[in-house]
Amino acid sequence: MARRKHRRLQQDAELDITAFMNLMIVLVPVLLLSMVFEHTKVLELNFPKSSQVLDQTDLDSEQLQLIIREDAFVVATSKAGALKSIPKDAGGYNFEALSLFLRDVKNRVPEKNEISILLAPDTSYQTLVTAMDTVRSYETVLIASVVEAELFPSISIGDAPSVTLEKSQ
Repeated sequence: MARRKHRRLQQDAELDITAFMNLMIVLVPVLLLSMVFEHTKVLELNFPKSSQVLDQTDLDSEQLQLIIREDAFVVATSKAGALKSIPKDAGGYNFEALSLFLRDVKNRVPEKNEISILLAPDTSYQTLVTAMDTVRSYETVLIASVVEAELFPSISIGDAPSVTLEKSQ
């Protein structure tokens, strides 16, 4: 008797990707919504002008300077020298007092919009950024809404003169 070979019919298995597609349909929007977008802001900075001889001694014709020392802020002009020194307190630099003084200066010379920030050698990056934000503008209330009022948006950055040079001038 001859044996018969019964071949079983092999069927190709179907891939059921319905569950995977459902997962992707839910997962993609969730990931897109939870994504953090990074906002980068660029400020245009200027190099400090070389030492110029100023004919007038008015504050509006002089270069306004913010000197960041290890122990204080010094607001000065290029010709008249230091206008005000704002010492560090227990919490660090007093940016609020700096902002108030710069508002007074801006009220005296409203058309002036340049300032040079001169840094001590060990000034931290965060101090520089906060100082730049402070001298550029301040928040004020105008007709029941908070707005940014302009102080000195044109900023130059340089190295602070040494203490011995500053006292001899």
